[in-house]
Amino acid sequence: MKSVSYDRFGPAADVLSLSDIDTPAPAPGEVTVRMALSGVNPSDTKSRAGAPGVAKPAFAQVIPHSDGAGTIEAVGAGVDPARIGTRAWIWNGQWQRAFGTASTHITLPAEQAVALPDSVSLETGAILGIPGLTAAEAVFGPGDVTGQTLLIAGGGGTVGYLAVQLAVWGGAHVIATCSERDRARVEAAGAHCVLDYRSETLAQDILAANNGALVDRVLEVEFGVNIDTNATVIKANGTIAAYGSQLDMMPVLPFRPLLFKAVTIDIILIYLLPLSERTERIARLHAALEAGALTCPVAAIYPLADCAAAHDAVTAGGRAGAILLSCD
Repeated sequence: MKSVSYDRFGPAADVLSLSDIDTPAPAPGEVTVRMALSGVNPSDTKSRAGAPGVAKPAFAQVIPHSDGAGTIEAVGAGVDPARIGTRAWIWNGQWQRAFGTASTHITLPAEQAVALPDSVSLETGAILGIPGLTAAEAVFGPGDVTGQTLLIAGGGGTVGYLAVQLAVWGGAHVIATCSERDRARVEAAGAHCVLDYRSETLAQDILAANNGALVDRVLEVEFGVNIDTNATVIKANGTIAAYGSQLDMMPVLPFRPLLFKAVTIDIILIYLLPLSERTERIARLHAALEAGALTCPVAAIYPLADCAAAHDAVTAGGRAGAILLSCD
């Protein structure tokens, strides 16, 4: 198989290289998928760049990326042979494994190659693993959201944009924050009120948008930066579902206001979602897609050989959609 890989940490252009690697045969319970598209996420670029105190990658050679979509080409013992030739999307492709989806092929456990509904494109399939499931977990983790008010921070980001659509489809009243640049797009996604995240009166703006009432649930992309605002606007027994805190990874919490509202802080790392819960979130995603209620925009598709440029595009930010690699 032709694959992009790295054996050391560093800038994308310095450490990513294209080479031929033997395609692993599927073991019992596994499938081999011929990849059409690989999804590039911020977690992929951070893993390739390395973290402070970590000297080298966990594996001698790493093929990056956990998301993607393609066609099942071979199956191992115990997997229905009827799956051969069917389309699938991938989750956790490179989580705690050496070989991810930035390749013409990936071999992995059969449950990690989800049957892609006929109505759903391969491009959309390549976005469902991390952004799609994170959005679905953030919205539907507690179950039905009909009639609730959800505050979605970062509604212009890939996860936030999907979460806005899912929450509206689920019957919630949605207040979203984003930059002025993304306002029209987030409004078009269905948010009932869109606020500038840089507003100096953001907490008051949020409450005004909810007729003075506190909100049921907050979906948070920048937990540390926004915790004071969220502690102000969340209702008693409400939940802050946080899936990111890049700008402040060591936040100081306003414990007293959180305590006296008995707020639940739900930290989401989609890689660790139990399979039974993951299966339910997948069903929600598929239902929303088949209902025409969910659009997964793509900002750009790069050739496999230009994986470094794709990583740089993700790192640069400011995108109105996902970054994908064409693996054909």
